[in-house]
Amino acid sequence: MTLAIMGMAIVALLVLRVPIAFAIFGPCLGYLWYTDQSLGLGLRLATQGINSWPLLAVPLFILVGVVANRAGIADRLFDLALSLLGRVRGSLGYVNIGVSLGFSWMSGSALADAAGLGSVEVPAMRKQGYPARFSVGITAASTVIGPIMPPSIPAIIYAAVAVVSTGALFAASVVPAFLLAVSLAVAVFIWARKREELRTTRFAWADLGHNFLRAGAAMLTPVIIIGGILTGTFTPTEAAGVGACYMIVLGLAYRSVRLRDLPGIFRDTALTTASITIILGASALLGWILARERVPQAVAEAIFTVTDSKIVFLILVNLVLLLLGAIIEPTSALVLSVPILLPVAVEFGVDPVHFGVIAVLNLMIGLLTPPMGGVLYVLSSVTGISVADVFRGVAPFLIPLLLVLGIVTFAPGLVLWLPDRLGL
Repeated sequence: MTLAIMGMAIVALLVLRVPIAFAIFGPCLGYLWYTDQSLGLGLRLATQGINSWPLLAVPLFILVGVVANRAGIADRLFDLALSLLGRVRGSLGYVNIGVSLGFSWMSGSALADAAGLGSVEVPAMRKQGYPARFSVGITAASTVIGPIMPPSIPAIIYAAVAVVSTGALFAASVVPAFLLAVSLAVAVFIWARKREELRTTRFAWADLGHNFLRAGAAMLTPVIIIGGILTGTFTPTEAAGVGACYMIVLGLAYRSVRLRDLPGIFRDTALTTASITIILGASALLGWILARERVPQAVAEAIFTVTDSKIVFLILVNLVLLLLGAIIEPTSALVLSVPILLPVAVEFGVDPVHFGVIAVLNLMIGLLTPPMGGVLYVLSSVTGISVADVFRGVAPFLIPLLLVLGIVTFAPGLVLWLPDRLGL
């Protein structure tokens, strides 16, 4: 009964729009007081939850993304992709996906991608005669690639909550990210196959060479970060630090970032990091309470009374996470769901790394769906297109995204192939 009251209090506070960290902390501290536990225990558990070496990568990867946005990396990647694909029918749709794929190696946030890329891509597409809904729809859908492709901030958070290898989770996310890009490219091909007028520029080696030189240094960022992690040269945290330093030097060299801009960049990074960190501290306390009350075991027993099929369980998990992602911000959804669902998934024989990819992909798709859909609101803000029209544009692209989700869910060998090959 005490746990039920605590759960209802958390839900009530969330409905009242209390910030997620405080909506968890308050009822959890109330639980400790009611059960005669020390309130100091709650603070120690929260502190221990964020006292983690892998979590140091979070502010550093956030810094990489912030500097990449300020340095105009998206513009350079866009010009390079356009010089390669301009003569292809529906070229700007493919360019959109290609830029998102390239930018995903530097920014692990769908909302950052939506803000940074949406302000470049959507106006360019509309200027070339692409329908507004298609332009904003493919831009929104392609932002999902960013938090899947490493370095992924949601993946780091999942790894910290689930106590799994960040490197293994990064490696497991590479194939699903490319599957997302391919599925969206197929959707663009089907849409554009009879639209001959949607060819933008003639191919010219001079333009390609010029744009490659402009974007070449930025394209080394994923080589440094991901290559360093997958080859064992760096840990994810060390790679984040090296990547952040490299991106700052690059921004200064491009003269799109100046020394006087750095305090503002560090402030934005610190604010984002603080909001994530306090949520993780609250989740550590909540996880301890759930474990003390044997909630995962109770959930597992309840599910086993309904079904003992791994496939049915995974279908149910997808439905729950898609719904959760539609109404709660992804970081909050991860810290609320993983302590309960992961132990049950392990009981069904699901690999924790595989489950992490499933969870993150579900919650990222949730960013494209009402009522909360953060990407919808960000793109509406930067493009001036109504939220309703943004969603109407996104809706057709949910089909390929959900197909990839199905492949990722029921083909664990495809997801775990790369980490197994790398021995992670």
